[in-house]
Amino acid sequence: MSSTQLPNGYKSFGPKANCTLEVCPLEASLLQYQPSIPVNGTFIALFSVAMIIHAFQGFRSKHWGFMASMIGGCLLEIIGYVGRLILYENPFSFGGFLLQIICITVAPVFFCAAIYVTLSEVVNAVDRSISRFEPRLFYYMFIPCDMASLILQATGGALSTVGNDKAKVQVGVNVSLAGLIFQVVCLVGFCFVFADYLIACTRSDARQQITRRMKTFLAFLFVATLLILVRCSYRIEELKEGYFSPMFRNEPLFIGLESSVMVAAVFSLVIGNPAIGFNGMNTRKSSTTTEILEGPSRVVTGASNTTERKQSLVYQSP
Repeated sequence: MSSTQLPNGYKSFGPKANCTLEVCPLEASLLQYQPSIPVNGTFIALFSVAMIIHAFQGFRSKHWGFMASMIGGCLLEIIGYVGRLILYENPFSFGGFLLQIICITVAPVFFCAAIYVTLSEVVNAVDRSISRFEPRLFYYMFIPCDMASLILQATGGALSTVGNDKAKVQVGVNVSLAGLIFQVVCLVGFCFVFADYLIACTRSDARQQITRRMKTFLAFLFVATLLILVRCSYRIEELKEGYFSPMFRNEPLFIGLESSVMVAAVFSLVIGNPAIGFNGMNTRKSSTTTEILEGPSRVVTGASNTTERKQSLVYQSP
């Protein structure tokens, strides 16, 4: 797997890899570097904190689907960075590389699923009549696409790690690349649908239902989507030349455009969380009054002072 001369009987990559730093040079490893312990340990801690926060928010708000997706994604990120710590101890570890390449690659798919479902709930909660698309579209179109992307990326990651030569490894890389490209296409389509609905909201009476809390929630939900899109675009460029390219072996670039971007996305979803967005809407709906404009009549209903409201706020011509 490497042009570096290895001792007889030693392999540097694959299920039968038996190299260690004691007998094989670091340059013979796939990454050609030892991942940083402080940096990767920090990302493990950050994803762990994010996972705990999302679990807390989920149990309080009972948005189980969003919570499960976020916990699943964070857990995969943590496992992936544990794999990188294993690669520090032994850069030739097949198990460590397997954990990194599969878990870190597919984790964002779970975050995308959480975002897709959440926008569907937003459309239903605010005003589905102004949406060009049925809320079910996010379930029946984007979620299956997300799952297809997950399968392609996971399969590609697995295939690439069992190859015995560069050609076989590249087959797996190409499958992963197809999954990432498909994910980017889905994300771009989703961004257009998301932006279209937000613009429609600002031009209709539905904007009156969107509280400041809801606006903040939607903004961070959209930011998280864009961050995941940036990350996927980087991974596509990274994998274009396969595992043996300088870009794949560039740790600072990986930290900047994979690790840091995904941490930012996960914490953006702490604010872009239905526990915050829908709590704002529920607070508005459960306040003392809810105003509905229907034709020439102004009907105000509330939880209290019903008699006074009927007398003072409802007027109809004889």
